[in-house]
Amino acid sequence: MAATRVPSTLGVLLAGGLARRMGGGDKPMRTIGGRTILERVIARLSPQCSGLILNANGDPARFAGFGLQVVADDVPGFPGPLAGILAALDWTAANRPEIEWVLSVAGDCPFLPRDLVARLHDARARENAQLAVAASGEQSHPVIGLWRVALREELRHALVVEDLRKIDRWTARYPLATVTWPTEPLDPFFNANTVEDIAEAERLAALDDAS
Repeated sequence: MAATRVPSTLGVLLAGGLARRMGGGDKPMRTIGGRTILERVIARLSPQCSGLILNANGDPARFAGFGLQVVADDVPGFPGPLAGILAALDWTAANRPEIEWVLSVAGDCPFLPRDLVARLHDARARENAQLAVAASGEQSHPVIGLWRVALREELRHALVVEDLRKIDRWTARYPLATVTWPTEPLDPFFNANTVEDIAEAERLAALDDAS
């Protein structure tokens, strides 16, 4: 069977969270297996995307060494990942108008699948869906998904006027494709939320680096 052509897709690494469970700071800057989590995310997504940007709030200079455009939320008050997705959609419309799709990922997921973009697009096209999100095991990961740039004004209305915050409440409004990945030998959507998770990530990094 011929492979589906993957549309040009811009990747946004969502790093706007406050990392309270780690005592603050930027989770993607933590090091596992000799590389920062952010380095691992960039390496995994760069071959899959037509460019990457970083959604983060505060001083963008702290990310200067990674060579990515840093885009801050334009909805105040840390309203969560939907604000980062909206910022990415707006940036894409203004700077890469030829691109119709944005992939969002959590900036603290170091082991993302190498076929993430292709499989999400394939499911979206096959199911005639407007959006697509990732899952593993029995858990959906709505922050890791494909978003149509043309929906940005609808998302802005939901965020600003309706005060909507949960991604799954937003995705429920549209035909949605969900793609599930296996969790063995490791969950590709493992994220490092706590100090203890960093220790587990060290173990998983050895498996991931060997794959």
